[in-house]
Amino acid sequence: MIAAVREFANRFLGRGDATITVPSFDGALKPNQKLESVETLLTCEAPEDLAVDGPNLFIADGRRLLCFNAGSASQVRSFEQPVSALCALPGGGIAVALGGREVRLYANPSAEQPRVTFAEAAFNAINALTLADDNTLIATDGSATCGVDDWARDLMELNRTGRVFRLDPGSKTVTALAQGLGHAFGACAYGNGVLVSESWRHRLALVTPGASPRSVLGHLPVYPSRLAKASGGGYWLTAFTARTQLIEFVLREPAYRRRMMAEIAPEYWVAPRLRSGISFKEPMQGAHIKTMGVIKPWAPPRSYGLVIRLNADGQPLYSLHSRVDGVNHGVVAAVEMGDDLVLIAKGPGRVLRVPLAGLAEELCS
Repeated sequence: MIAAVREFANRFLGRGDATITVPSFDGALKPNQKLESVETLLTCEAPEDLAVDGPNLFIADGRRLLCFNAGSASQVRSFEQPVSALCALPGGGIAVALGGREVRLYANPSAEQPRVTFAEAAFNAINALTLADDNTLIATDGSATCGVDDWARDLMELNRTGRVFRLDPGSKTVTALAQGLGHAFGACAYGNGVLVSESWRHRLALVTPGASPRSVLGHLPVYPSRLAKASGGGYWLTAFTARTQLIEFVLREPAYRRRMMAEIAPEYWVAPRLRSGISFKEPMQGAHIKTMGVIKPWAPPRSYGLVIRLNADGQPLYSLHSRVDGVNHGVVAAVEMGDDLVLIAKGPGRVLRVPLAGLAEELCS
């Protein structure tokens, strides 16, 4: 009863979950155009995730697994389904999620048969894999109802069905660590628990055994995605796009959303995208985006590119941006490789490289 009264009051007063305000990019998230001036290592048709094994950079590109080494990329193998997540394993192995519904562990990337296969009926949208401290795997499942590529519908339907699983290669068992999450999309070991990106709640949450998820970094102006450990402690957090007041307003209008999803093609919904500015049918255009034919970098973003450096406590230190007038949008993965940060801008289909030397001083000055 109390929760129902609180929800009614929030909707009447426009506060809490009913507010349409969006936090500003400020402090460690102050906008820049760093991602527009970095090197493009590779252009792919459908880049999805990255994994590093020493000098080898593995790239999930649709159904293909690519290996980038010594300045060139080659195809290692092809799968019968698109690769939705990657993770390098100890001893040269690799874990691959296929179509969001199956996870295979290979002794090496070119092995013919998987060493272990997890194909639970519960899996629906496995979008990230990470290695836990005990060498088990942590998998995030974005939604129990929408497929791994149908995340925009998951947002528009206000779904909160994301899960986190632990996969044990030794016992070949699967354990659910958390459920009811707002699109779980990325995880990393954190103390005695797991730090999870909860996209639709715009936060990082700590999942620990026997406890409800606890917010570690909340009220983000973006939709967070995959996490990776950083050298020297801390993490790299990617964000596949940014929030806007228009989308927050649409999320609170159920009749409009139902008609929009029923009558309009998904690529033209009032919803976040991984790239924008390619069609006159897009909902966000005109003077609030362009002036005298020039895109304003501070315009409301339909697509955006962002990666955030976090400290060991999960708090932002600095960030790298591709603003509205840039093209390197839809950042879904970032990993360290030697002295560089390598990341995927899924919007233009690019794998980018950023030298780490002097990066913190440049962006924090």
